[in-house]
Amino acid sequence: MESKLIAKGFTGKILHVDITKGTTMVEEPGEAFYRMYMGGPGIGIYYLLHEKVQRVDPLGPDNVLVFAPGLLTGTQSPCVPRFTVCARSPLTGALGKSEAGGYWGPQLKRAGFDAVVVRGQASYPVYLWIKNGIAEIRSAERIWTEETGVAQDRIRAEVKESRAQIAQIGPGGENLVRFACITNDLSHFNGRNGLGAVMGSKKLRAIATYGSTQVPVVDGLKIKEIFRWSSDQFKTNPLTQTLHNLGTPAGIATNNALGVLPTNNWQRGFFPQASEIGADKLAGYLISKGGCFACPLRCKRVVSVNEPDFQVDSRYGGPEYETLVMFGSNCGIFNLRLICKANELCNRLGIDTISAGMTISFAMQCFENGILTIKDTDGMELRFGNEKVLLPLIEQIAYRRGFGALLSDGSRIAAEKIGNGSEAFLMEVKGQEVPGHDPRVKTGMGIQYVVAPNGADHWFSQHDPFFASADSPGLREIAPLGIFSPIKDVDLDTDKARFVLYGAFLTFLYDLLGACVFGFVGRGAIPLSLVLDLVVAVTGWNTSFWELMKAGERVHTMARVYNNRCGMETKDDKLPDRYFSSIQGESDYGHEGLNREAFTTLVRKYYAMAGWDIDGKPLKGKLYELGLGWLSDDGDI
Repeated sequence: MESKLIAKGFTGKILHVDITKGTTMVEEPGEAFYRMYMGGPGIGIYYLLHEKVQRVDPLGPDNVLVFAPGLLTGTQSPCVPRFTVCARSPLTGALGKSEAGGYWGPQLKRAGFDAVVVRGQASYPVYLWIKNGIAEIRSAERIWTEETGVAQDRIRAEVKESRAQIAQIGPGGENLVRFACITNDLSHFNGRNGLGAVMGSKKLRAIATYGSTQVPVVDGLKIKEIFRWSSDQFKTNPLTQTLHNLGTPAGIATNNALGVLPTNNWQRGFFPQASEIGADKLAGYLISKGGCFACPLRCKRVVSVNEPDFQVDSRYGGPEYETLVMFGSNCGIFNLRLICKANELCNRLGIDTISAGMTISFAMQCFENGILTIKDTDGMELRFGNEKVLLPLIEQIAYRRGFGALLSDGSRIAAEKIGNGSEAFLMEVKGQEVPGHDPRVKTGMGIQYVVAPNGADHWFSQHDPFFASADSPGLREIAPLGIFSPIKDVDLDTDKARFVLYGAFLTFLYDLLGACVFGFVGRGAIPLSLVLDLVVAVTGWNTSFWELMKAGERVHTMARVYNNRCGMETKDDKLPDRYFSSIQGESDYGHEGLNREAFTTLVRKYYAMAGWDIDGKPLKGKLYELGLGWLSDDGDI
């Protein structure tokens, strides 16, 4: 491709690192490349697919690891701080794809690169230092085994740059915990799919970045105008106002009232002590509202506990909805201080809070059903509500010690080892533990869980409730996609499949741009028209929303091709059996389970709408229509 750049918004440079040889190389792919694949998962999956073999050992030297900010990341576009990490996942064996906000992605762009592609495996611990277009591989032996806070301080001291942004793993990644995460600034996470373990397998402890060059844009005044408009809107829009004031923990009270708050490993949907772990109670420990680069929303919770028997360090942020649920109601625990400490411990050690909490709750149900005993658990009473086991188990998991070593590979592999019917208690899709959203009242969420390439993912598409009534803000704003009628939460009709498909294209587009779903329609206030305006103002492209949505569809299809090549089949697109049974809420209030036949039919309709065959493989015609003919010529499709 022609390497000369005409458009703005990207550097035109991809950094390739061979960590085995200790060498780096810069590729300049040209503007047409960015027009096709933009950024984030587009760039990440592109490089994964260009490897000749996809069925590599996720924890071996042949797995490729890609860090890629979005197309607009690093500019002053509002709510656009995000970057994607891609590799083959050690948790699912399929596409590993995880996004994070914070400040690391913008710093990489300002340091001169649109992505970092890492290959190989170092013979000793290393980290990568990138500053203003120069990349250097340095020894990480002094920080290996350290917790994330200590490592961040030492790296900044070594590189003599206090403003350096550091994406790193902790002991969980070093010990190859299959749900280890990557953290930047100690409180922003590429949390899912175990990509921290991929870094650990390469002995790559961190990538530190600093750049002093502004990302060039075509129309800075237009971007500032949109930023100011967004800041004003966020103050009054009910969706963003709630996020700013209460953060994601606001969802606890809502879901408990609906009777779908995950409780005791999803056995119930009502937690009597939900108010003890909700947003109002958390406010008692709140010291600030954290945020990300160029974001006026500031939805994150930063908490501190400084009591004689409990200390929680605010450097590590605070628990989100998912963490409060998975360590709280789903484990039967309502000690908020303990949950905040569990969140801090996971962030210090570098493990995903959703998978950690879900795997522990799975073990608790096994224990309460006699499948596990005290002899198996090192004397720990793994009963729902037992506060004493939570912190020791998190530490054991991160260091692969004692009973925690059994859980460190995730619940599915643990069930294979435990046997004796424990599989009935699993709540996972493709090996990834489910997040805290119930498909029995959000049927579109069920479709998302099964068709998402990276396993159960609650932001593969959009959430049903934001489009459920004629006066829903989301429904009014999503009309440019051709969706005009309400999408009922519990429907299992053709319109629901179409809604999820278009929502998936849109959410992939947000990832390509680096946009946070909390800022944009349908979860946020920024409309689709301004998405287009931001792309034009940054790049100067003569483009349309048609082109942008086709980019989302393109990467949606690339992800499916990658999973096909990893051996994923239609049998892997299935929900846990528990979702096909009713769930009990408060008193007699409950929800019926999903209709299995209707749900399976709807998933097959989704395949057809996406241009996939009955086996879930993209048709050659669809590949060519999306400009992906290069994926049809090798005989795999």
